[in-house]
Amino acid sequence: MGESARQFVVYSMNLDSAEPLAMVLPIPVAAGSDEAAVRFINLKNYANFFEDLSSGFPVPTPRGGFGRSVAATAESVPLQVFQVGSFEASFVPTVGDFGRLDERFRLPNNAFEKLPGYKTFGFAVFKLKAGEQTVHPMAFEFPTASRTRLFFPTVHIHDGKVHDRAGFDHSLYCQSAPNLRLKVLTWRESPKPANKFMDVKKAEGIILSNEHCHRLELHGTLDNQDTFVEAA
Repeated sequence: MGESARQFVVYSMNLDSAEPLAMVLPIPVAAGSDEAAVRFINLKNYANFFEDLSSGFPVPTPRGGFGRSVAATAESVPLQVFQVGSFEASFVPTVGDFGRLDERFRLPNNAFEKLPGYKTFGFAVFKLKAGEQTVHPMAFEFPTASRTRLFFPTVHIHDGKVHDRAGFDHSLYCQSAPNLRLKVLTWRESPKPANKFMDVKKAEGIILSNEHCHRLELHGTLDNQDTFVEAA
């Protein structure tokens, strides 16, 4: 958790696709957040961000990811598209604003009908190229509606359908902060503080130098839902 109730999210994955994809990450933004509320952070120069994080723990772990190609019809004023390292990104403030998104990135209008909890969410959208690749870390900060817990976007929608269970291959990392101490009893703690294995300067303010990191593994078929870490 950053300052002024703004949470950082960093996401990376391995991808193999025959066509370009749009990856949509729902995020619990504070009420009234406009399209300028999310700040995208370029970590192209820190492509091994997660490799360094993993090195702080005894056993390296794989990371999962998801994405899908999308299409819809245009309406209203287009949302801004940002060039963030080697990919493009946009922030969609509400479900109703998807029609303003670059048409390459849009979800079908009914994509979230089975997930009514997202009616108050915003959406970080990333355009990914075709081919086999490890995407360099995608990072952003947003004004969170969940001031007393951290949020991880782990819901999967691969095929336009929402399944109750989904295959997970994720490693989640977090840090407690002075303004939010986390309940991480079931998470694995790094033996040393972050400055012993992370390049804090390259992390663009996302990593707290003197705090330890925590990791949670999510592998196998699990409930298809987002992940939260509550305050201690």
